Amino acid sequence: MTLATGPASMEGQREIRRKHAAQLAVERTRLLYQGSLLPTLLMLLNGLVCAWLLWEPQHYLLVSIWLVWLTALVAMRVIQVAAFDSAIPDRQAEPIWLRMFLFGSFISGLTLAGAAILLVPTDSFVQQAWVFGLLGAATLSASVAYAVSLPAFLSFALPCLLPPIGFLFVIGTGAQHGWGWLGLILLGALIVVAWQVNRLIERSLMRRFQNQDLIEHLQRAQAGSARLNQELAKEVEQRRHVEAELREAHSGLETRVALRSQELDAANQALSKSEARLALALEASELGLWDWDLQSDEVHHTHVKQLFGLEPEYVTDMLRHLKPRLHPEDLPHLKRTLVEHMKGRTEDYRIEYRIRHTDGRWRWIEDRGRAVERTDAGKVLRMLGTRRDISVTKSQEDQQRLSAMVFEASGEGIVILDSDYTVLSVNQAFIRITGYSREEVLGRNIVELPCSRDARRYHRQIDDALQHTGHWQGELVEARKAGELYPQWLQLSVVRDHREKISHIIAFCADLSSRRESEERMRFLTHYDELTGLANRALFRERLQEANQRVRQGGRSLALLHINLDRFKLLNETLGHETADQLLKQMARRITNALPEADTIARLSGDEFAVLFDAYANLSSLARVTSRLLAKLRVPQVIEQQELVVSASIGISLLPDNARDVSALVSQAIMAMQHAKHLGGNNFQFYTESLQASTLERLQLEQQLRKAIDEQQLEVYYQPKLCLESGRLNGAEALVRWRHPTMGMVPPGEFIGLAEESGLIGPIGEWVLRQACWQACEWQRQGLRPIRVAVNLSVHQLRQGKLVSLVRQVLTDTGLEARFLELELTETQLLDSVEHIIATFHQLQALGVKLAIDDFGTGYSSLSYLKRFPVDYVKIDQAFIRGLAEGSEDAAITRAIIAMAHSLQLKVVAEGVETHTQLSFLNAHGCDEIQGYLISKPLEAEAFRALLMEDHDYAGQLEQVHSRT
Repeated sequence: MTLATGPASMEGQREIRRKHAAQLAVERTRLLYQGSLLPTLLMLLNGLVCAWLLWEPQHYLLVSIWLVWLTALVAMRVIQVAAFDSAIPDRQAEPIWLRMFLFGSFISGLTLAGAAILLVPTDSFVQQAWVFGLLGAATLSASVAYAVSLPAFLSFALPCLLPPIGFLFVIGTGAQHGWGWLGLILLGALIVVAWQVNRLIERSLMRRFQNQDLIEHLQRAQAGSARLNQELAKEVEQRRHVEAELREAHSGLETRVALRSQELDAANQALSKSEARLALALEASELGLWDWDLQSDEVHHTHVKQLFGLEPEYVTDMLRHLKPRLHPEDLPHLKRTLVEHMKGRTEDYRIEYRIRHTDGRWRWIEDRGRAVERTDAGKVLRMLGTRRDISVTKSQEDQQRLSAMVFEASGEGIVILDSDYTVLSVNQAFIRITGYSREEVLGRNIVELPCSRDARRYHRQIDDALQHTGHWQGELVEARKAGELYPQWLQLSVVRDHREKISHIIAFCADLSSRRESEERMRFLTHYDELTGLANRALFRERLQEANQRVRQGGRSLALLHINLDRFKLLNETLGHETADQLLKQMARRITNALPEADTIARLSGDEFAVLFDAYANLSSLARVTSRLLAKLRVPQVIEQQELVVSASIGISLLPDNARDVSALVSQAIMAMQHAKHLGGNNFQFYTESLQASTLERLQLEQQLRKAIDEQQLEVYYQPKLCLESGRLNGAEALVRWRHPTMGMVPPGEFIGLAEESGLIGPIGEWVLRQACWQACEWQRQGLRPIRVAVNLSVHQLRQGKLVSLVRQVLTDTGLEARFLELELTETQLLDSVEHIIATFHQLQALGVKLAIDDFGTGYSSLSYLKRFPVDYVKIDQAFIRGLAEGSEDAAITRAIIAMAHSLQLKVVAEGVETHTQLSFLNAHGCDEIQGYLISKPLEAEAFRALLMEDHDYAGQLEQVHSRT
């Protein structure tokens, strides 16, 4: 029989959802009132502190009115909570309670908003910080407590935060705008937290309601099953009685017909009486009697209307009328059973099958019969039997089977007890949790089992609760069979009989071990770093606040060390995350061992650590401790069969010597650390006021540089390159210049390094590359002689991995041929990701782009190392060119570079040529190209175009130089 979801079941589901919705609304209201006292009292406490902070003569009246109003609101809320707690459950379910709560939270939010707008002074940052912080704390606590209901949360958070935010943005200054942005961020965070808390609470409540419904359903199913079993037993007994009477009637009929045919009239009368009794018996038993003539296929059937929903005159043929109504899946089995009986292999014909009723549903039929007439050859001529509808019995069996499946598949342990706590049944989850088999617990008192350690201790309280309320739940510590103790959540509910006496007790037990482990794990991760085991950022801030309080109360001093590992990002990218993680754990152990006197050691982020010294002795001792730490950190260590030497940069800030609060202390330590890193790393620096000024100046310059990129304040200048062999200009180096609207031309040394540190060198380099290629192509379109334009690369562009595709795209967009583009990279930059740079250079060379090594001679490249790079040009650093006239060392180095480059089939470019003496030396030793002020300083695009149009021939000048040498 198929189960369909009809209107009744859909209506039942809607009713359950409505009931759950009502329960959820009531439970939310209850949770709101239960959780509102603490935020309300905190709001009053913070209001009192705010009133104390703002208690000035000009504010006496306004602060007093506001404080009286706040106190009245708190008192009203306390009275309201007391009234709700004293109300009966039916009255607590009325909507008026929620509306009263929403109205109160709305007025409370407006009261806090009024304080933020009317009371907070606009000229005192300290009072603003205190008042906004206290009001924000009250808002945060109340909003989190009200998050059980989103309307309650919004009715408080929106009137509390939106008016002050709007007020700060509309009439506030720059500082007030900052508070306004802080308010918007706080409001957004609170909405996300409230939404997540609301979801978790709703899921928990719905899960509890569903469990309660499931228990009620199981109880109803068990009661219905018992009732149906009783009815089935009565029906079976009636059937047996009818069958006995039927056999007796048939036996008497055959005997009287065979022995006393002369008494035909009397026998007919007896037969009539017997048939009448049979009809009554069949009517009482709801059995349908059928008589099938197999020769003619005619069938006589009673109870046709009840069994099939058909009129009796419609069912006359077995095969033509009844066979089409059989379920296709049951037809093969019915045929086999019928054939087996007709062949005499079974004494009776008995089968259960489905047949379609006229109402469209499938009904289960129990069919019994026997062949009553055969030929001499054994062929069946006639069969008699009975049919009855067993759909209800089948439904009960399905329900019992489903209940048994739910019982066994439940993740919680389920135990069914009688009223004396004797175990009647347990499911598989109980066996898994306790370790006891069914045979070990069935028939025994649950309280006397060794696994019921705490249940035995609290048996009296549990029994009293079950007798009076019908249920009990709580957390116990029980024992498994192996003796292991574990936390268990136990729920007990009673089942009562028709006399309201306890007949059974249903126990649900859940193992809380995994949940406890997860909670412990979460508590650890909340305050400690999972990788190193050190304090995390949250615990560090908490310890920092506590130390700050001790400093303020006792006049003590506080020192903060901000530690950053040098070149850790490169190690992470080169060696992989697993090796980097092992390195971080080793460095954490070294910091801990080197600083046993530290109060707190924390890992703030990937390679950043912080050390807190509460009440340090003096600066000299602090310097000795930091020096000892640096020495221990840079001791070589072997990780994954690789020897690594890692140094660190440390910034030190003091409180109250440098900073007035903990936020300034942290930012100052970071500034000092960054200064130590700028000095090359592997050192420590104390924070000074000049350092802050320098940092602010660099920060302002970075902001102006970002603005310069957006407003196109950057320009490209071009410095000519002279070919010494032809005496003509054959190239230019593209140099970026910054024309500031107020400061004028900003020197490249002031902003190029800043651009590399801030990551702006990427967009600047791409813009210079695109502009230089476009300008070179534009000069060609204007009819000028083609020249090679050189553009400097940064390591940042190489690390991005998009350089080749960028160059290809720029050449395509501008139309410049690849042979007229030269890319330069300094020698020291070649040592960073060597294999990656070599692969990139090969790809660029395949495009046809020329490649050059800039500032050659300042790095550490050897001849064997240099020949791996597929470059075309080597540029001698101008430091060697300036020293050509001062001594023989620079001249020897220059000659060696020229000879080495030519041996590798590379061309040599000398930069920074400013005198004829330098030109003579370079020309005499075979240098290929020069650039410098002797030829021309860097020029704007239009001035360089004019220089190209002159097409000046430097061959005569070079000839004079050559003749002088």
